[in-house]
Amino acid sequence: MDQELKKELTQDPDGLLTYEYIANHIGTCDDIMKELVDNMILVDQSGQFVVSAARYLTAIDPELYAEPIRTLAAAAIDKDRERKYLPDLLLSLYGDDYASRLDELNETDDIFRRIYKRLTPPNAL
Repeated sequence: MDQELKKELTQDPDGLLTYEYIANHIGTCDDIMKELVDNMILVDQSGQFVVSAARYLTAIDPELYAEPIRTLAAAAIDKDRERKYLPDLLLSLYGDDYASRLDELNETDDIFRRIYKRLTPPNAL
């Protein structure tokens, strides 16, 4: 990441600038995606833009962006304490039919298990 971009993104108060950079430069910023994700996680206190970025990258190419998506999703679990954004993330990552695959997803996917546990009462698993 060049110094000017780094300086600009360190001024990002909540993650929106970083999210917009990713959205406006998708495909040309892949080589600095880790730094962009790290910056967003650092500055986004509520998880709003962390979740938005994970959802966006999932919509663009879930295989190509699998690592940043998982990093963003893991951060969202910790940041979204009010559970405002996690339901949408769950649907974006696992589809509308995730409930029909609960057992499989709980056994094989730690991110799913953590999001689902955060969103459901303890006896629902």
